[in-house]
Amino acid sequence: MTPTTTRSSYLMRAGLVRNVRSGEHLTTFVVSGVATVLITRLFLSLSGYPQIGGKGLHIAHVLPGGLLMLIAISLLLGYVGPVVRPAAALVGGVGFGLFIDEVGKFVTSDNNYFYKPTAAIVYVAFVLIVLGSRFLSTRRPIDPREELANVIDHTVEGVAGGLSRQRRAQASELLGLVGPKVKGRRETERLLEACPPDEVELAAPVDAAWRWLQRTFERLATHPKAPTVAVVVLAVQAVGAPLIAVSVGSGLAELSVSGVIVGSLLSATFTVRGWRQLRRARRLRAVRLFELAVLVSLLMTQVFQFAGTQFAAAGGMLLDLVLLGLLRAERDRLQRAEELAKITPAATTPLGLPPDPTAPRFPEDPSDPVL
Repeated sequence: MTPTTTRSSYLMRAGLVRNVRSGEHLTTFVVSGVATVLITRLFLSLSGYPQIGGKGLHIAHVLPGGLLMLIAISLLLGYVGPVVRPAAALVGGVGFGLFIDEVGKFVTSDNNYFYKPTAAIVYVAFVLIVLGSRFLSTRRPIDPREELANVIDHTVEGVAGGLSRQRRAQASELLGLVGPKVKGRRETERLLEACPPDEVELAAPVDAAWRWLQRTFERLATHPKAPTVAVVVLAVQAVGAPLIAVSVGSGLAELSVSGVIVGSLLSATFTVRGWRQLRRARRLRAVRLFELAVLVSLLMTQVFQFAGTQFAAAGGMLLDLVLLGLLRAERDRLQRAEELAKITPAATTPLGLPPDPTAPRFPEDPSDPVL
């Protein structure tokens, strides 16, 4: 038994079973939080920074933010099943965005809402949330028993109120990932079959938006011009970020400009390497290198951009997030195709001829540092 398996077994015995959709819920939380900060800042700027209250009272928006986070926690504590989590992630993200937007008041002695490093602090806070969650959810593979527990989570909803065709299909797809030897699989399958049909379900705009976004990303990522467009955008961003930083450098700290330049050089290096792999028909490796270029921009370049230009750097961040979504959709598609090819290897070439053993192949090199 490997150390990873032992750790997984211990955590599951302790009741720490991971949600297979945690990545989607986290993204909902972060996107709603970041959007709330940007919309709040824009609204206050356009309205002249009004204050709610009077006669010595000021109701800061950190208070409704706390109330929304309380509502999100109450939803998670008060209801079972998977239905409530997207709504809780959305409400909690908006509440956290209202809370973190006022961080400048709490780190300065004069309660300065306009504290210049606020944008960088907010950005780093969201980055740490994403990195911490990714570390906890991906440092060990999902155990089949965790997959089964997630199916049972669906049946909790079905036993009480029935399952729609869509919910049943989601649970059945998840059950298909569970091996036949996992204890409890057969009983769970019978329980899922016993759930009565019921097409009435809570409106889930977040789930609908997720499905639409995934389909859109998959269509765009498979477009013939997608690789070229990705390289051009990454190259323009790698060149443009330092130029913007230098052009407004009179008001920026030297460290911010240097950080933007270093981050842009790293992104450019990964972009060039990815372009070379793409020309050698190593598409999956190229996509991974492009992802690294975007991640360097998100985790390094944009931090210094926010520190220097404050919330004016939001455009670059949004562009990075869109690129990352497209690249991950394409990476997932290529990985699925690769796994399918291993299960059902082609016996002949497209022309019906046997494969040429001397033909050049481009296997993924496990020693490659990007893998």
